[in-house]
Amino acid sequence: MKINKNIVFIVAIVLSMAIVFTSCTNGVVTSSEVSQSETEEEVSKYDKIPVSISDDMEFAEFSKIKTGTAYLYKQKERKVILGRFAPVIAINAGHGTEIPQGTTTLSHPDGSPKVTGGTTKEGEVYSSAISKGMTFLSGVKESEVVLLLAMYLKEELLEMGYDVLMIREQIDTQLDNIARTVLANNYADMHISLHYDSTDTDKGIFYCSTPSSKKYRRMYPVSETFEKNDLLGDTIVAALASQGEKIFGSGKLPMDLTQMSYTKIPSIDIELGDKASLHTPDRLKELASRLALAIYCIPLENFSD
Repeated sequence: MKINKNIVFIVAIVLSMAIVFTSCTNGVVTSSEVSQSETEEEVSKYDKIPVSISDDMEFAEFSKIKTGTAYLYKQKERKVILGRFAPVIAINAGHGTEIPQGTTTLSHPDGSPKVTGGTTKEGEVYSSAISKGMTFLSGVKESEVVLLLAMYLKEELLEMGYDVLMIREQIDTQLDNIARTVLANNYADMHISLHYDSTDTDKGIFYCSTPSSKKYRRMYPVSETFEKNDLLGDTIVAALASQGEKIFGSGKLPMDLTQMSYTKIPSIDIELGDKASLHTPDRLKELASRLALAIYCIPLENFSD
């Protein structure tokens, strides 16, 4: 991984703030099962606000599956983190949308073809509206694992003082990839999509970085976000590495994704392992805690307009 001063800063913050993080997260519900029903204590601390797509939102017309509801958890008292008001973090538990077979959406808002492969191959103008995801070697679905991880991460971030947009809190949420990105664009400051790769080597963590295609990078809104997307990915992967997480290669792979092609805010798709990776509840709690610390240590001045 290429080292720069931003990454060095992140690693230093991860190490120096570990004690502070432990202190501020005492009492987080990470040692018991996360439930979709809020406790009385949670209700008193946060407002849970349902949000949905409206036709006047930019790029909403490109979505084919958009009747689902996401939930915005807002602190009743706005918190300051590292000297700045806490941003709203969109947590997107990947997959988990039942759709008619063959449902597609435009790969790019300008109608141009994909510049890399993936779930949909390079050169395609239309991509799968949302994929079902893979199945772990254990037989558990990826969509179920990332949903539990997202619920744990939500609890960590709320306890730290963030507002959190939960794109999906159910097994089936009727929001395709474009709809999820549109909601994040309108209700959050950063968008983090949780996934596992389809290989079976337990290869480690990486994020999907921006392809090098000049034409792709000039396309709106990619032209306005790709540098911050990649900086966000680099810093989160570096923070996870500093906490002992296994990183695949350089920690990034260039990938032309629907999420990245429509996002207007700093956004990443992070692959947290693959089919062979451990995904027990205890492991997911540990990973959620480490992801929360990585998010906590992001230098927010690098992401403000």
